[in-house]
Amino acid sequence: MKNWRVFLSLLLVQAFPCAANAPLLRAQDANAPSLKVAGIGLASLVLTIDDLKKMPRKTMSVVNPHTSKTEVYQGVPVEELLKKAGVPQGENLRGPALATYVVFAAEDGYQVVFSLAELDSGIVESGVMVADTMDGAALAAKTGPFRLVAPHEKRPARWVRMLRSITVVRVPAS
Repeated sequence: MKNWRVFLSLLLVQAFPCAANAPLLRAQDANAPSLKVAGIGLASLVLTIDDLKKMPRKTMSVVNPHTSKTEVYQGVPVEELLKKAGVPQGENLRGPALATYVVFAAEDGYQVVFSLAELDSGIVESGVMVADTMDGAALAAKTGPFRLVAPHEKRPARWVRMLRSITVVRVPAS
């Protein structure tokens, strides 16, 4: 009886090789760190570290005001993430779209807001990015796996550790 089950299992794996690996792949995907990008009228995205590695990347050196040490971050400009989600940019960012803001939320509930115009290089060169590495290594658990970095701000109050979501919100018309 036991040999019959082994034979049937081998036969099923040969006939449907993808099915044998599917539960394992789903389990890995479910546990992979991810970043959600969403908003009304946008393509909702769930991005992993591997997804970010395939997008246009940026490297920047900043001095951490808390430690006075230079840190080198690498990641994806927020503008690229918003573009991928279908957010209007450049010449298309006008009129009611200028009354749009972006909420960045962390695992611990910390949230910050940027206006959409602050993140558009057609208006200002903010350099705001979602980093996934610092000094050539993956971010530490207490900081990552994703961190919002706003390099040109005088203090890092809007830097978000353990970033989990980016939500685009339009101010309702009055």
